[in-house]
Amino acid sequence: MSTRICLVRHGETAWNADRRLQGHTDIPLNDTGLAQARATAASLADERFDAAYSSDLTRARQTAEAIAARCGLTPGFDAGLRERHYGGFQALTYDEARARFPADYQRFESRDPDFVFPEGGESLREFASRIHMALEHIARTHRGGTVLVVTHGGVLDIAHRLATGKPLEAARDFTIPNAALNWIGHDGDAWSLIAWAEQRHLTNALDELPNA
Repeated sequence: MSTRICLVRHGETAWNADRRLQGHTDIPLNDTGLAQARATAASLADERFDAAYSSDLTRARQTAEAIAARCGLTPGFDAGLRERHYGGFQALTYDEARARFPADYQRFESRDPDFVFPEGGESLREFASRIHMALEHIARTHRGGTVLVVTHGGVLDIAHRLATGKPLEAARDFTIPNAALNWIGHDGDAWSLIAWAEQRHLTNALDELPNA
């Protein structure tokens, strides 16, 4: 029995607009993000979900709550669905991170799977393992169902690679817009990509920053 998961990146935040690394920093949606959350909710109003999950960070919670209110869902909030922890890069723009941590930035930019951000961050490999476990738990729990998951750009980067077999260290060649719809499936053994970056309900949604 195949499980379908609809992955939604949270709506836009002020830090998204500033091209600033958020990670575990708890930033709310801006006005554009709130409007995107409502538009995403309307686009999913006719979809039947068996369950809903969300990262526990405010920007994801606000997006999930807008969709849940429209779809009659009660989301569960899970810290395992948080964005990657960017350590000392958090709150910096990409240019600021490059200037402050030039050697570390080079490893980040090259998508070195074993590079750990300074000041308590996660490696790409550690992050991917966390997201794999979270998604596999959801798929097993709701086998044969349809599940909504509201989360972050870096999580969607990992999910796309999980569904397609694209290596962690390969450059990203797919978009991850705020509040777009992304569908993956699990047949009990393997993941598959169903649809990606559906955004007919959105206008000018920002793509995730590079090297998510």
